[in-house]
Amino acid sequence: MMANRKNGAIYTGVTSSLAQRVWQHAQGVVAGFTQQYQCKKLVWFEFHSTMEHAISREKQIKAGSRRKKIALIDAINPDWRDLYQEIAT
Repeated sequence: MMANRKNGAIYTGVTSSLAQRVWQHAQGVVAGFTQQYQCKKLVWFEFHSTMEHAISREKQIKAGSRRKKIALIDAINPDWRDLYQEIAT
């Protein structure tokens, strides 16, 4: 999940290349929600063994409430730090 600030706008997406996609969002080169709302911080992520599993989980998260998304983020990243450096290689 990408966010613009703590408890701000939250974007949920799926990708096969997390570091590359986060960099694209952070640089503002991806048109759409993340660009419009300046969601440049990676605040939560999880890896899956297959794209099928990842897409299923993305749909589950998107179907959930905002409160549930915030709880996921707060559980591993209560300060809503940018986690990009943890995945960048």
